[in-house]
Amino acid sequence: MTEKLFYSDPYLKETTARITRVESGGEKIRLLLDRTIFYPEGGGQPSDRGIIEGDGFRVHVEKVTGKEEIWHEGRLEGRLPGEGEAVRLVLDWEWRYENMRAHTGQHILSAVIKGLYDAETTGFQIFEGYSKIEIDYPGELTWEIVERVERLSNEVVWGDIEVEVDVYDELPRDVQSRLRKALSDKVKPPIRVVRIGTVDVTPCGGTHVGSTREIGLIKVLRFYRKSRKLWRIEFATGNRALSALNEVLADYWESLDEMPNKNRPLAERVRELKGEIEGLEAEKDSLRRELWRWKAKALLQEARELGGFRLVAHVEEWPMKDAQAFAIHFADRNPGTVLLLAGENYVVFAKNKEVKGISMVELLREVLNEVGGGGGGSENLARGGGFRTSPEEVLELAERILRGHIQS
Repeated sequence: MTEKLFYSDPYLKETTARITRVESGGEKIRLLLDRTIFYPEGGGQPSDRGIIEGDGFRVHVEKVTGKEEIWHEGRLEGRLPGEGEAVRLVLDWEWRYENMRAHTGQHILSAVIKGLYDAETTGFQIFEGYSKIEIDYPGELTWEIVERVERLSNEVVWGDIEVEVDVYDELPRDVQSRLRKALSDKVKPPIRVVRIGTVDVTPCGGTHVGSTREIGLIKVLRFYRKSRKLWRIEFATGNRALSALNEVLADYWESLDEMPNKNRPLAERVRELKGEIEGLEAEKDSLRRELWRWKAKALLQEARELGGFRLVAHVEEWPMKDAQAFAIHFADRNPGTVLLLAGENYVVFAKNKEVKGISMVELLREVLNEVGGGGGGSENLARGGGFRTSPEEVLELAERILRGHIQS
C-alpha cells in the first residue's frame, strides 16, 4: 500500500520516497513508491504531473493511477532505476493547485444549484483549461439563472470559508443527514467528507484548497442541453477563469474590429451583417436563376430530337452540387427534355416528368457498369461519379445507351 501524502498535506509540493516496484517498456516507465504526493486520477479530477528523480535518472510523470497502490507513469531520462532506490518527488504545483481550486469550486457551484433549483449534479470533470458539471434539471436553463447561481457561488468564494476534510470509518447519522448527495454503496472506509461551512457537505476523494477565498473566482463559460433533463455547464476557476475570460474578450474585440461598424455591442453588428448577407444571398439567387435561364436557352438550341423528346448533353465546369441544382431547374421548366451533364468525375442525369419510357437511375447504372464508379437516384434524377474515363466519353456512352433503348 502506498502512503498518500496528498491527503495528509495537499499543499506538500515535494518530498522523498523509495521505489518498491519498477515496470518499464521503451522510454515509458511505471514506478510504485512507498509514499507519494502525486494524486491519482479519479472522481473527475485528473492525476498530478511532475518529476521523480534519482541518481542518474529522471521520470517526467504524465499519469498517476491506482487506489491502494499508486502507480506513476511517464517518460524516462537516463538509466533504468531499481527497487529500493531513493527518489525525490516534485509536483507540477500550478497544475495541482488549479485542480484543487476547480474541485472546491465545483462543490460550491453544485451546492448552490442544488439549493436554488433542487438539481442534482450527475457528472463532473476537470480539463486543461476549464471544468464541467452535468446537472439533472428538467426546466430551461437561462443566462439569468446561471448569473444568479454564479453570484451566490462567488459570495461563498469571497466569504473566506474554511474547507475541512473529515475521515470516518462509518458516517454518523448527523453527517449523513447533511450530505448534498447520498453516499454510494461502492464507497468503502475510510470515508472522506469535505465540508464547506454550512454550504456543502459531500463525500469526496479529491484534493481541495483550505479556504474558499483561494478559489479566487468561479466563472460559467457556457451551458447547453445534453438530453431532455440533462444540462452541461462549463466553468473555470482561479487563473483558468482569468485565461478563459481573456480569450473570450480577445475574440470579442478582434471580431468587433473586423466589422464595418466597430461600435459595441457586437451582437448588433452581427445582426446588421447577417441582414446584409441575407440581402446579398437573395441577389445572388436572383442572378443565379437569370444565369440558368440564359444557359438553358443556349443549351436548348443544341438539343437533338430523340424518340419524342429533346436531348441535351453537356460537359460542365461547375461543382456537382451546382450542376445538380441547375439540372433540376432545367428539367422542371422545359417539358419534353432530357439533360445529361458530366463534369470533373461526376454525372447528373435529369428528365422532365412528362418524358416516359426511360429512367435516369437505370441509365446511370448502365453507364457505370461500363465506366466504373457508383451513384444512385430516381426515375427523374440520378447522379454518380468515380468513373474511369473522360466526361466526354461518359456522355457519348449515355447517349448511345439511350438511342439503343429507343430503337429497341
